[in-house]
Amino acid sequence: MSITLRPAEPADTATILGFVRELAAFEREPDAVVATEPMLAEALFGVPPAAEAVIAERDGQAVGFALFFANFSTWTGRRGLYLEDLYVTPSARGAGVGKALLIHLAGVARDRGWARFEWSVLDWNMPAVEFYRAMGAQAMDEWTVQRVSGEALKTLAGR
Repeated sequence: MSITLRPAEPADTATILGFVRELAAFEREPDAVVATEPMLAEALFGVPPAAEAVIAERDGQAVGFALFFANFSTWTGRRGLYLEDLYVTPSARGAGVGKALLIHLAGVARDRGWARFEWSVLDWNMPAVEFYRAMGAQAMDEWTVQRVSGEALKTLAGR
């Protein structure tokens, strides 16, 4: 069984959205996905694109993806790669798909001259945490994610 990685194409939009929904269900938020195929297509393939995606295939079948975008560090003065989502179908887990995706993205960051490659992981997802540690990731335990969305975003913007 060979694993191949390729840039996502517009025809992959439905597959990516399906993976996003599967990931949301795994992360105990099955009803949180409000993205649609047109929204995702515009984000990935519009001008300019908001994000990029890589499709992982095993024997020609899509079995996972990674969606990422550039962020920026004032401390380094350079961009970084932020991994928004990485998902591998249950049947393909343990076959090296996630590892291949992370290695590929590290190469993207390196080849583009970006300073960092970072992402978030749910603290209860210990298999993922352990996998990331094995790949060389370091926890940024002193940092916490802050978010304003929905009504709180509207309220803050209206102040």
